[in-house]
Order: sequence, then structure tokens, then C-alpha cells
Amino acid sequence: MFIVDSQVHIWGADTPQRPWPQRQAPHRPEPLGHVELLSAMDAAGVARTVLVPPGWEGERNDLALAAVQQHPDRFAIMGRLDPEDPQAAAKLATWKAQPGMYGIRLTFHTEWQLPLLTEGKLDWLWPVAERHGVRLMILAPHALLHLIDGIAQRHPALQIALDHLSIPTKTRDDEAFAGLDKLLALAPRANISVKASGLPCYSSQSYPYPALHPHIRRVYDAFGPRRLFWGTDYTRMPCTYQQAIALFTEELPWLTPDDKEWIMGRGICEWLGWPLP
Repeated sequence: MFIVDSQVHIWGADTPQRPWPQRQAPHRPEPLGHVELLSAMDAAGVARTVLVPPGWEGERNDLALAAVQQHPDRFAIMGRLDPEDPQAAAKLATWKAQPGMYGIRLTFHTEWQLPLLTEGKLDWLWPVAERHGVRLMILAPHALLHLIDGIAQRHPALQIALDHLSIPTKTRDDEAFAGLDKLLALAPRANISVKASGLPCYSSQSYPYPALHPHIRRVYDAFGPRRLFWGTDYTRMPCTYQQAIALFTEELPWLTPDDKEWIMGRGICEWLGWPLP
């Protein structure tokens, strides 16, 4: 099976030469570089990974670009763009000219980020991204999905993937999935896909996380296997890389072999336009 992880952060240390903006804490004290990540991927049988530069480093893509330069067959990037940069629209117009860069990742789960979405401060971005084929990965909680629905309706050629099933940060079990109906309501929008990424983080159980299975089934029934992308958010995982894979490949008996091919790698590659080998 050709396995592609739809989200992993890599980052460097916070140093005077490469300072962070002090927005939020990283997933773990030690940075994750692409060499360590490649070793973990190889051990788990992961062919490719979509690198998502983390917000705690600011709007930086340098480490991801360097990883792609060295391993273009293993990594793609959904980069960060400062939406309040006066040159942001011009940068977006040539965004995909950067090797390995397929789109941008936007997050709306903190107080300082919320106004970007709720006050329409990004209304300029949606048509520009749509026009230039720049895909968006968006982290927004269930309570804000009606705004994403409106964007998808107004810009039907804009491809959007919703991260972590839009589960609110730091929630678990019933609380985590209380708003899932709001996500499922977006399934009729053909330009919206979902990332089943980081799911073990939202359960108080241990592997194989049986309480997650019915929620995954509901998302699968709504979006289908071609718009459902597996991923880990590796540095948050409470389980091994192999277990994060096996949750989908071994523990969900209702998934067909064809379903697994789409969910575990083919779907994200086709969504990105990243040619399969």
C-alpha cells in the first residue's frame, strides 16, 4: 500500500539567529527535523509526507523547502503565508512556483487568529487562491464551519481540506465529537475534503481506540474514501507510527482494499496534484 501522511510538522530550535514569535508552545521540547522524520517514515512504511510548517515558528517555510530540495520524492509542502503581509497577494500568485509547494495552511483556533476569519479579513485571499489553484488546509473548530461553508459555496473551484476533522483543540471523547454534525453538513460541497489526522489525540482510550471507530465511519459515509485523507500530526501522537497506520488499515473492517488505497495515500496525492510513482 502506498502510504502518505497528510500532516507532519518539522521545525528548528528557537534561537537568536532564528527566533520564534512566541505565539504558542511546540508539540514537544525537541525539534523534529526531516532526517529524523524520514527514519520514522521508513520504519513505518510511509512513502511520503505533507510537511506543514508549524505556527509556533511564525510564517517560515525554509526547513520544509530544504527538505523538499533534498528529497522531492518524499515530501510536499502546505506552507505558511502571512495574510496581513502587504505583498501576500503577489506572493500567492506565484506560490506554487516554489519546488514542492502545493498550497497554504491556515489556522483559526486561537484568539489572535479568529478575527482573520470572523471579520472577513481574508476575503481577498479566497479568490486569489482559487484563481491560481492554490489549495488550502484549514484548521477551524466545528463552531466556525458555517463560515468555511460560505467560502466553499462562493468559490467552488477553491479546494479546501479541513484538518483533524475540525475537532476543537485539547478536547477528547464525547466533547471532541460533539460538533461533528457541523462537519458532516459540509459533505455536499465537492470542493471540501477532510483530514482524519491526529485522531488518537482526541481519545482517552489506548490503541485501537474503539470509541473513535463509529465517528470515523460517519465521516467516511458522508465524504467517501476519496475526500478522506489519513494523517498523523506525528509529534502529537500518543501511539506509535505503526499503530496510527494500523488504526485504518487493520482495525476498520468495513473499509475495502480500494477504500484504504484512497484514504491512506492516493486521495491526498490526487487532491494536491502530486503525481503518483
